[in-house]
Amino acid sequence: MRKASLALIAAVVLSAACQSKSRTAEAPAAAASASVVHPAWARSATIYEVNVRQFTPEGTIAAIQPHLPRLKGLGVDILWLMPVQPIGVKNRKGALGSYYSIANYTAINPEFGTEADFKALVDAAHRQGMKVILDWVANHSAFDHPWITQHRDYYVTRADGSVVNARDNEGHDTDWTDVAELNFDNPELRRAMIGEMKWWLDRTGIDGFRCDVAGGVPTDFWVDARRQLSASRPDLFMLAEAEEPGIHAAFDMTYGWELHHLLNDVAQGKKTTAALDDYFARDRRRFPADAFRMYFTSNHDENSWQGTEFERMGANHLPAFVLAATAQNGMPLLYTGQEVSLNKRLRFFEKDTVDWNGTSLAGFYRSMLELKHGQEALANGAAGGPQTTLKTSGGDRVYAYTRTRGSSAVLVALNFGDAAARAAYEALPAPGTYTDWLDKSRLTLASSGTLDIPAHGYRVLVR
Repeated sequence: MRKASLALIAAVVLSAACQSKSRTAEAPAAAASASVVHPAWARSATIYEVNVRQFTPEGTIAAIQPHLPRLKGLGVDILWLMPVQPIGVKNRKGALGSYYSIANYTAINPEFGTEADFKALVDAAHRQGMKVILDWVANHSAFDHPWITQHRDYYVTRADGSVVNARDNEGHDTDWTDVAELNFDNPELRRAMIGEMKWWLDRTGIDGFRCDVAGGVPTDFWVDARRQLSASRPDLFMLAEAEEPGIHAAFDMTYGWELHHLLNDVAQGKKTTAALDDYFARDRRRFPADAFRMYFTSNHDENSWQGTEFERMGANHLPAFVLAATAQNGMPLLYTGQEVSLNKRLRFFEKDTVDWNGTSLAGFYRSMLELKHGQEALANGAAGGPQTTLKTSGGDRVYAYTRTRGSSAVLVALNFGDAAARAAYEALPAPGTYTDWLDKSRLTLASSGTLDIPAHGYRVLVR
């Protein structure tokens, strides 16, 4: 989260005359003991990010609708739609501009379709039993949003009245020259922003929001927004593009950026699997017990700017996703095209349609999402079972753990190495008869024994 003092320092560096934008400091980790009350439907949910522009050749909202039965069959519960509002023209990047340069919060980009198209998509998703959340950009707007002229005090400005470019979650300067920083010191801006969010809930029936650069906006704003929006939508779901424990006072789920970067390093052999234990121990100390954490091997930012999972993880993208789908507190994310091995960086400011003819991985992802749905031990947040590392002899490329809750027990063994591993294990918390999730064979596991794990592969055993 961007601290008020950091924002002020950054502003002074830019211009001594620049008006600062304050931030509510994050509460100490020890104080982050409570999170919001999650909707019951979210306890075993999975999430899929739809890159609206690139999802179909048409690049429209209406063209997404025929894909809904396929996505439901894949095991998707939440559809996260990237922003669908009109995109600013002033200072636009590329021919089509960034989704995140919003020129009007309560309108549909005509390139994507109409409000009726959007409502029809939401209704169709609901009929499939899926929820829909909309990407929301509160931190900044386009430079040609009407507020620029009508409410200049809604923005962070310099002494000469010029508006400051948007900054990131930590208050650092960016190259986001197409967007203007909003000023949450202004209570009128806060009221207006919540009103715009409520418009979407009331008018289109969406189920919540994924909030862009959420850590760049004061947490007390999000707490107030959550309170007001939940008054009319008690089962609201909110995802923060942030990784601060305190923001769970308003959000159901935060990004697992740290784990994602760690998985890249483990996949590339830059770090050993021991680093995973360190991560999970630290995450459990820092975050509320019932916090949902979004885990992933790709998303729109990673794909466009850092590369595909194949570039970053190679053959280890499969065991990495197995971990993302089964780790404690984690909700797995699938990004547009991953199910057909999307192996290119989608351009961000231009049309660049996904090739849906790639090698299918739908069976793999469906299996992982079905596993998530069917095992109580893998439920999201505190409803799931605790994660216990299983001591093995497989070396620093092997990682194994169990999760157990009630009669549900899941054993996950991952091999990030180039060779198959026969890993001896000991102190299995729940010995007994297990079923191999892949081939459905049954085997009896004693408290100590061995597991064969293929190279760049995984074993998932359920009891």
